[in-house]
Amino acid sequence: MNDSSWGAPPQAGYWGPSDQGPVQGAAPAGPAYDAPEAQHTRPMPIVPDGPAVPRYGDDQDDDRGAARLSGPLFRDETTSAQPHAAAPQNPEPMPDVPQPAPAPQKKSAGRDLGAAIGVGVGLGAVIVASLFVVKAVFVGVIAVAVVVGLWELTSRLDERKGIKAPLVPLAVGGAAMVVAGYVRGAEGAWVAMALTALAVLVWRMTEPPEGYLKDVTAGVFAAFYVPFLATFVAMMLTADDGAFRVMTFLVLTVVSDTGAYAVGWRFGRHKLAPRISPGKTREGLLGAVSFAMAAGALCMHFLIDDGTWWQGLLLGLAVAASATLGDLGESMIKRDLGIKDMGTLLPGHGGIMDRLDSLLPTAPVVWLLLVLFVGSG
Repeated sequence: MNDSSWGAPPQAGYWGPSDQGPVQGAAPAGPAYDAPEAQHTRPMPIVPDGPAVPRYGDDQDDDRGAARLSGPLFRDETTSAQPHAAAPQNPEPMPDVPQPAPAPQKKSAGRDLGAAIGVGVGLGAVIVASLFVVKAVFVGVIAVAVVVGLWELTSRLDERKGIKAPLVPLAVGGAAMVVAGYVRGAEGAWVAMALTALAVLVWRMTEPPEGYLKDVTAGVFAAFYVPFLATFVAMMLTADDGAFRVMTFLVLTVVSDTGAYAVGWRFGRHKLAPRISPGKTREGLLGAVSFAMAAGALCMHFLIDDGTWWQGLLLGLAVAASATLGDLGESMIKRDLGIKDMGTLLPGHGGIMDRLDSLLPTAPVVWLLLVLFVGSG
């Protein structure tokens, strides 16, 4: 059987079966460019990775049918806008365009100072009038403030967290707690506190058991936080110079808050507790301490019987610390509830609880130090 049986003559360079030599008359084997028929062929050019740039002399090969690389390899590729030689080697830097300086921001107090001052003066007049005219009237003022504060606190707990602390036993027990502290002292205050907590537990039993634990826990907390701490103000009033003791307590707390605000607003740079109250600064705390210590020395020397100036310094330092902690404590509660103020009853101040935040924790501190310094009489 010969190669003609495949139906095609042998091609150049074709090798037959392994037991035969090259076909007679075939062109000698070798590269394609050695054959006369392939004298116009050339190797495929190597495509570079980057954009193709014509080489010198490529335009001479058009008559031989060779393709020129003049575009991207694929349709979705793009080439450089200019060859490398077209890019400037040392471009001149763009001139700096001066930017307008930002306008200085004016510090804001964050509240209506006119309304705040007016409400503060009005409250001060009511307190002073009731304090130095009839002590029992001032006890009534404390009881009213406690009931309103409890209403604000329980309302916000219900609105924001769904916690239903029973208001009725809290209001009745809170008012009774203040009166018991004035009449029977610390012993009467503790007994009234225990009875109020028991009343909260029993009152909540009249409703479904779902949420009972959180409701009564919030109720007991509210009873301690508002009326029980306020009872120490009523106990200060029982002393012979009780009106001046209460006045000292109020003046030191207000001066501490005012000093913290004034110094912090003017010189505050370093945050005191940014996660709790971003507006408070360390400089403000130093202002509170300085103002309160100066006011304490004056009050103890001129208002308190047998008081001395150095006792006033210690008293002012303690008031500044307790007032700041009290303010931070209520700020923590308000942040947990997601509110700015506890109420809107006092224009420029918020609610009653927003004014009691520093007073409540400061009351037992002042009562205790005054008893240690000059006695309870």
